[in-house]
Amino acid sequence: MSTPAAAIGPPFKLRVVPLLVAVGLTVAVVVGGTWLAFLSARLFHTALPRQSLVRWLFVQHTFMLALGLLAIAILKFRFVPADYGLHWPRGKTYIGPAILTGVLFGGLMTLVDYAPQLLAHNFTHAGWPPGYPPQKASLWHWVAFDIYVGPSEEIPTRALLVTYLAATMPGKLHFGRFSMNWAGIIAAVIFALLHATSFFVVSWPQALGQQVYAFVLAVIYAYWLEKSQSIAAAAIGHSVGDLVEQLIAFACMGLI
Repeated sequence: MSTPAAAIGPPFKLRVVPLLVAVGLTVAVVVGGTWLAFLSARLFHTALPRQSLVRWLFVQHTFMLALGLLAIAILKFRFVPADYGLHWPRGKTYIGPAILTGVLFGGLMTLVDYAPQLLAHNFTHAGWPPGYPPQKASLWHWVAFDIYVGPSEEIPTRALLVTYLAATMPGKLHFGRFSMNWAGIIAAVIFALLHATSFFVVSWPQALGQQVYAFVLAVIYAYWLEKSQSIAAAAIGHSVGDLVEQLIAFACMGLI
């Protein structure tokens, strides 16, 4: 027995203008946050990457978060009035699956990101930018940043982009009993491409692995946002995954 068309919803249609707006918002948030972090270092003497990478990332992500919230406010009250998920879930939270997924993917990301060091049995300062080796003194700074990275990245990406695209390009992907907005898939592609610079830094199999897990995680985060109508699960899952990978790396380096 076929499913009535009304139950499936309108067919998805890719629209150029909303897609360009979404890409523009992504560039504005990421590039704008980076530029403002360097400007802050010049004007207010906050840390530069060569001085303290983790402190610079805190400043950069704070500006990214601020720009994301500003964009949400402008869209919500002027152009796309929608629920951007900036509240605790009102129904099913997906917090449990978020924590479990974060732990599992934290281990998987470690295998991908540190594959050369694992194969060579040499984890000394593995995978860190030259000149920025982690120290025991910065351990808790990195732990704090990994907790912060979830909301500071998920609000400007998932809460902003997925909600905007779902409102301007409605339509669902159906696969058996599974369904979600195409907006989450499109935002996942954009999110994965933000990590494409790794192709210029590491070997292509490693960079490709990073693209795959970034895309898969972005789809999962978008699904949780859609089903819970809240960014909470996505932010928690993101933070847990990064924290688990960071702690495994520090342990392998002998820093904890």
